[in-house]
Amino acid sequence: MSATAEAPTAVDPTAEPFSARLKAATWNDHAAAEHHGFTRALTEGELPLDGYTAMVAQHYFAYVALERVGRQLIEDPVAGRFHYPELERVPALETDLAHLLGADWRDHVSPTPATRTYVARIEQMADHPAGFVAHHYTRYLGDVSGGQFIRRIAAGAYGLSDDAGVAFYVFDALGSLPKFRAGYRERLDSLDLDERTADLLVRETRLAYQLNTEVLADLGRRHA
Repeated sequence: MSATAEAPTAVDPTAEPFSARLKAATWNDHAAAEHHGFTRALTEGELPLDGYTAMVAQHYFAYVALERVGRQLIEDPVAGRFHYPELERVPALETDLAHLLGADWRDHVSPTPATRTYVARIEQMADHPAGFVAHHYTRYLGDVSGGQFIRRIAAGAYGLSDDAGVAFYVFDALGSLPKFRAGYRERLDSLDLDERTADLLVRETRLAYQLNTEVLADLGRRHA
C-alpha cells in the first residue's frame, strides 16, 4: 500500500447484519433465477424428464468446480469458514446421473457454453476467497431452501426417489435445515470484512445469480 493510499473502511458494527444486506442487495437477481421460464416449468411439474436430467448434468460440472476450489481454500480465514464436508453434492449428483442416464452417464454429459463460463468464474475464485463465499452462498443456501420444493416436485413428476434421482437435494447429514440456514447466516454476519471486501462479495453474488440464470436460459432453449 502506498503512503497516500487510504486504509479500507471497516464495516459499521451498528449497521444491519451482513446476511440481511446481502439478501436485500441480491433479491432481484435471485428472483430472476427463481422465476425463469425453465425454473417455472420445473416447479410446475411441466418440464420433460430430459430437461431435468440436463439440469442435473450441468449442476454436476458446477459443483465439481465449486467443491474443488472450496477444498483449496480450507485454510483461508474467510472462505474456510464455509467448508462443510456434509454439504458436498458431487457424490449425490453422480448417483442421480447414474440413475437417470445409466452406468455410462459420463459418456453422455458435457457442459454447455453457459456452464463453461460459470465454471471458469468459480475456478477464478481460488484467488478471491470472498468471491468464493458468494458462489457458495448462491448455490448451497438455495439448495437447502427452495431446493427442497424442487425435490418434492421432481420426485412426484418423474417417479424419482431420495436415493435415485433427487439425491442432490437430500441433506439429512445437516439435521434441521432451518437451524443450518440460521447458522450459515450467523457465519456471514461474523465475517471480519472491510467495506471494500463486503461490496466485492455482494457484487460477486449478483454475478453468480446472473451466471446461474444464463445456464437456465440455455437449458430452456434446449429442453423447455
